Amino acid sequence: MPVMQTSDLTPRQHWAEVKSNPNRARFGFGRKAALINIDMQRAYTDIDNFVTAYQTDPKQIDYINEVSELARQKNMPVIWTYVAYMDNADDAGVWGTRTNTPDSLQNITVGSQRSELDPRLNIDRDRDAIINKRMASVFHETLIPSLLIWHQVDTVILTGGSTSGCVRASAVASLSSGYRTIVPEECVADKHEIPHFANLCDIMLKYADVLPVGDVRKWFEEQPAATPIREARGVGF
Repeated sequence: MPVMQTSDLTPRQHWAEVKSNPNRARFGFGRKAALINIDMQRAYTDIDNFVTAYQTDPKQIDYINEVSELARQKNMPVIWTYVAYMDNADDAGVWGTRTNTPDSLQNITVGSQRSELDPRLNIDRDRDAIINKRMASVFHETLIPSLLIWHQVDTVILTGGSTSGCVRASAVASLSSGYRTIVPEECVADKHEIPHFANLCDIMLKYADVLPVGDVRKWFEEQPAATPIREARGVGF
């Protein structure tokens, strides 16, 4: 009977091995992408003020800003999500029942500093969608599925955090919803390298293409601009 494979590699080493395989199969990009930047809020990005924050690549926010602008230039949707709950945390459900400290998930309340999107982000508030999500996947009980249908996309690009939490959950849901899914490696982050690299391996092997941000940049630069969606939908205003 086959047994589980074992290894002495660290998650970082295993990720380097997976990433270096020249024969790995890819889903690839389609014709039109939506960029979903997950939970780039101060609770998870402001390492000077919040113990729940983390940093993997110090240029993560710069890369996310760059890719977001490239998507806008090609008339492709840019979506930002953040986590925030009611004062009584009823909308956190079971997810909000394990601990009750000032740093606990369910105590990220609507309008709090921890819920604020990082001020270093370049958000176009006239064009970008900003969505309050309450569970791990960006697809769970949000209007994102409807937005993706409206925008006629076939590809979802995920950035943000955490790699092992909301990014992974969103990658699984994206694939399950029929989208080619791309994760730019330098644009995702986690609290610790073990879950970060272990989940990059899982995402790459099962659910999405994990690519260098340079590959995503190149695709946007070479992809023809999409027709503005209201025009593509035949709306005259």
